[in-house]
Amino acid sequence: MSIPAIELMAALRSGQSTAPRLTWYGPDSERVELSGRVLDNWVAKTSNLLQDELDAEPGMRLRLDLPAHWKSVILALAAWQLGMEVVFGDAAADLLATTDPAAGAAAGGFDAVLAVSLPALAMRWPGELPTGVLDYAAEVRSHGDIFMPHVDPEAQRLALRSAEGAAHAHAELLDGFAEPHDTGLRLLVPAAAGLEAVLAQSLGAWKADGSVVLVHPDVEVTGKLRATERISGS
Repeated sequence: MSIPAIELMAALRSGQSTAPRLTWYGPDSERVELSGRVLDNWVAKTSNLLQDELDAEPGMRLRLDLPAHWKSVILALAAWQLGMEVVFGDAAADLLATTDPAAGAAAGGFDAVLAVSLPALAMRWPGELPTGVLDYAAEVRSHGDIFMPHVDPEAQRLALRSAEGAAHAHAELLDGFAEPHDTGLRLLVPAAAGLEAVLAQSLGAWKADGSVVLVHPDVEVTGKLRATERISGS
């Protein structure tokens, strides 16, 4: 059974698949650009990691204890492609993706903890990890570029529960949660808005065949940046 997240990834990897779909501006002049095909590859690898290494399946919950960042977006898309529910804040969850794995492991209550190092060139977590914590950067690249679910996702299951408690099923992810946008926008999305808002804006832009420029709070959005990235909406 198909769900909107799966259909979205299929659309991003076909038709203008080499065009930018997600561009990240981070501290220390960091710039990461993902075409539709590369974005799909990252999401597929991450879905395979979640499924094969952490036994993730439809209906399970993934808590994203992460700032708004291109890797956070990848993890959310991967979870949705699997048919999982993404949660934020202190919500109960089966799996945790976090930049603070020591605190996550100490808190307990999770089947597995995934340590996420944010720098683009990080090949592994910088330092020791608690026993049983999986290193996202070290593990994700070894997984396949094509995702095949072991269990078909179900459209009526929850895809997301907001920090305020609002719930959205997979069937309405692109129509109820995503923010509507005009067709083909190159959309500026400030990371300072928070991960939940970034996901809503990004899904809306991609649904409308657009692309996203995600900018860290420490990066100044100058006229030169807008012109270079051909930003047409904000």
